[in-house]
Formats: sequence, C-alpha cells, structure tokens
Amino acid sequence: MNRPICARGTALGFVALAFLSLCAAPASAEPPKLTVELNKLEPQGAGCRAYVVVQNDEATSYQSYKLDIVLFQQDGVIGRRFAMDLAPLKPQKRTVKLFDLDNIPCDKIGSFLINDIVECKAEAGPIENCLAGMTVKSLTSVQLSK
Repeated sequence: MNRPICARGTALGFVALAFLSLCAAPASAEPPKLTVELNKLEPQGAGCRAYVVVQNDEATSYQSYKLDIVLFQQDGVIGRRFAMDLAPLKPQKRTVKLFDLDNIPCDKIGSFLINDIVECKAEAGPIENCLAGMTVKSLTSVQLSK
C-alpha cells in the first residue's frame, strides 16, 4: 500500500520542481513603448519641414534614439535615406522634433519608412529591440510605417 503513495509523492515532487523552475525563469524584457507621429509637413523654401511628435510613456530617459529613415517619392521610388536622432527624450513626456528635407518639396513625398533604429541608448546603456516597441502614425496624407 505504501508504494502508490510513494509514487504519487514522487510525481507531485516532479510537478512542484517543474513549477518552481518555471517561476525562476527570467522574464523576457519588453521592448520600450514609444509612439512616433508624423504630425505636419510644411513647405520650407525649396524643401519641406517635417514635424514629428514623440510620446514617451516609459520611465526611461533616452540619450540616443536614432532612426534610419527611407523617404519614398509618390511613385514609390526611393528618394533619400537619412538618419534622424529624436533624443534626448525625457521620461513620460511628449516632445516635438523638427527636421528639414532640403530640395525635396512636400508634395513630392509619398511615404516614410522607419527602416531600423540605428542606436537606442538610455543612461544605463544600450536598449535592445527598440523598433519592436515603437508605434507609428501619421496625421498627414504621407504615410509613416516601420
């Protein structure tokens, strides 16, 4: 009669050990959450000025948040590739950034693609997978995607 109790105890021991090992597994770090919004395009001489609104809902202060951006013309052909650093970004703060596109009229811009994040760094050091946590939107007729 003791044998089934012993087997049952061993099985419960394995279940408890499996549960404890799952609880002890490190939680995967979530990518930081940030919203990048193309808010406005404005003619600036022979070029175009873009207004970008960044909403940092995190408690993280970014020293560097450098985007690799590709501009597509209205016909879908790549017009230009450039880097733009949105930092510094304060924690839990909405920020407006401007950038000028020389010799590219606003009406010739078809869309922007955030191709990658070249550098994403906080005070504590580099942050992994920033692109995954980013949300993008556009309030203009020009699409912004990632």
